Amino acid sequence: MSSTQVKISVPANHLMPALLGERDEVLRAVEAAFPGATIHVRGNEIAIDGDDAARVAALVEDLVVLVEQGHRLDASTVRRSVEMVRQDERPADVLTAEVLRPARGRPVRPKSSGQKRYVDAVRDNVITFGVGPAGTGKSWLAVAMAVQALQAKQVERIILTRPAVEAGERLGFLPGDLMAKVDPYLRPLWDALHDMVGLEAGAKLLERGTVEVAPLAFMRGRTLNASFIILDEAQNTTPEQMKMFLTRIGFGSKAVITGDTTQVDVAGGRSGLGGLEKVLTGIDGLTWVHLGSSDVIRHRIVQDIVDAYERATPRA
Repeated sequence: MSSTQVKISVPANHLMPALLGERDEVLRAVEAAFPGATIHVRGNEIAIDGDDAARVAALVEDLVVLVEQGHRLDASTVRRSVEMVRQDERPADVLTAEVLRPARGRPVRPKSSGQKRYVDAVRDNVITFGVGPAGTGKSWLAVAMAVQALQAKQVERIILTRPAVEAGERLGFLPGDLMAKVDPYLRPLWDALHDMVGLEAGAKLLERGTVEVAPLAFMRGRTLNASFIILDEAQNTTPEQMKMFLTRIGFGSKAVITGDTTQVDVAGGRSGLGGLEKVLTGIDGLTWVHLGSSDVIRHRIVQDIVDAYERATPRA
């Protein structure tokens, strides 16, 4: 079998330390991922030999783009970049796509090809279902897209909602007024909003009614126009609640429904998310995005746990 050699000239010497990593850890990780390639570095020139040379060259070229734009090539970024190249996707196209630039902190960007598909789907559709395990960024990215739409004046308000069911507990058993009761259920969405706009700005948006936080039961009988609506933990809706919610969406609105079908806590197990894709497939402006373990942006052990559960779960 003939061997291939590819040479890459890195545009500036000062990029090399970030590209290769401390003690060449990035270089070693790439070589370990592609045993069919050997990498040689001399100055700012990288020579790649072997049967995997073309793919490794594509990876290195995208890593150069990331370093040029100020990305830090930590172990998780390199691992996700390797996975994308193996799927013939360009890491630079995914990891440099900006969703939102918060007032403070780093820009919000997708961190996997699945997350990029999810963001694109939300942008291009009226209703998007994002289904996948914990840690895949479903709610986080939905809130970022909602804030971006509000800032661009594409919608007039953001509505955050969630079924008030959590491991058998009910709102009535919690002390306090409505906000105090809702808080434990909607805290993940509320925290994400604070990260995007800041605590003070978030409070002002809530006070003016630009952001509304309410349990799903409060959606009944309403028509939601010019709104970006996020229904989180949708696996804990009943079929009746899901139908009610979907028929609330009015003109100029966009909805994102997120859920994890492996974590159903609704009484009787009658999830409004289960089997719904077959019912709604083919409707223009409505799409489904499935995220998996490769989209988990948490400690690597979380991805391993998700994989283990998927292997242990019998297929229908």
